Amino acid sequence: MKLRTFLTTAVAAAAALAFGATPALAQGSGATNYKSEYRMSLVLGTAFPWGKGGEIWANKVRERTQGRINIKLYPGVSLIQGDQTREFSALRQGVIDMAIGSTINWSPQVKQLNLFSLPFLFPDYAAVDAVTQGDVGKSLFQTLDKAGVVPLAWGENGYREISNSKKAIKSPADLKGMKIRVVGSPLFLDTFTALGANPTQMSWADAQPAMASGAVDGQENPLSVYMAAKLYTVAQKHITLWGYMNDPLVFVVNKDIWNSWTPADREIVKQAAIDAGKEQIAIARKGLVEADKPLLKEIAGHGVTVTQLTAEEREAFTKATRPVVDKWKGPIGADLVSAAEKAIAARKP
Repeated sequence: MKLRTFLTTAVAAAAALAFGATPALAQGSGATNYKSEYRMSLVLGTAFPWGKGGEIWANKVRERTQGRINIKLYPGVSLIQGDQTREFSALRQGVIDMAIGSTINWSPQVKQLNLFSLPFLFPDYAAVDAVTQGDVGKSLFQTLDKAGVVPLAWGENGYREISNSKKAIKSPADLKGMKIRVVGSPLFLDTFTALGANPTQMSWADAQPAMASGAVDGQENPLSVYMAAKLYTVAQKHITLWGYMNDPLVFVVNKDIWNSWTPADREIVKQAAIDAGKEQIAIARKGLVEADKPLLKEIAGHGVTVTQLTAEEREAFTKATRPVVDKWKGPIGADLVSAAEKAIAARKP
């Protein structure tokens, strides 16, 4: 009986190979457990650089695995009813298979990721790259791995600039009493409270109607998000470029899903994430790294007042939020913050 079963299996396997079965079925342990579709969670869709990164990653994986791994995008964190702060937990639990997530949204579960939300720590893109692509970035990936996910690559949502419906913001005094929509992070509440604003937590889905109705005065987001969401149509007619924080993204996979793939496919997915991350970062910075910064001209063309701070004006904001940095160094990890500061100081322009 055992011999007959063996022969039947062998004949079936040979036939499958002869008639072009997918390579996954011939690659050994775990390959037959592949899902027909994998769910990727994203906060923003493909009209935004963030969602575009997910699309690029999914396409590269499908092409390079000859269709063994097919990924479907779920923007608007729709797998978790739009609650951005639940994404990491859902990913760890297997509700989500993979994601490109924000360090801000995941910071409630992984406190070290608050590093990137420290106000005015990253003066330029070179500072961001020095941290994410160096030893600090590797250390954070180890932390994420211990927290229960498999991190593969860095992406970027971008520098978060502030917009509002009232006036040009040039000093902390200009923010006094202003209602600013922020994500659900205690560090954000501390930062805007220190600046004299009235921070209001709400999801991105609720934010645009709130701006249109005047329930909130302003918001902070990368300029790519501002433009893709057409925030100039919801009374956001003043933008200040203050570069108070950068929002890196992380390409990750659920551990059980990762372990269900063959080693060869894992390497394909990882390299695809690295390649997609580089492309996504370039898209996120487009229009801002060129000498003439064409994106600023495009924004101004919509009747928006664009304010660029002088070094002295930015320093006033830095000084006002220094107590926030001091408060959060401990919870984030003083050694981690120190390592980031050293990497930034030693960066090459």
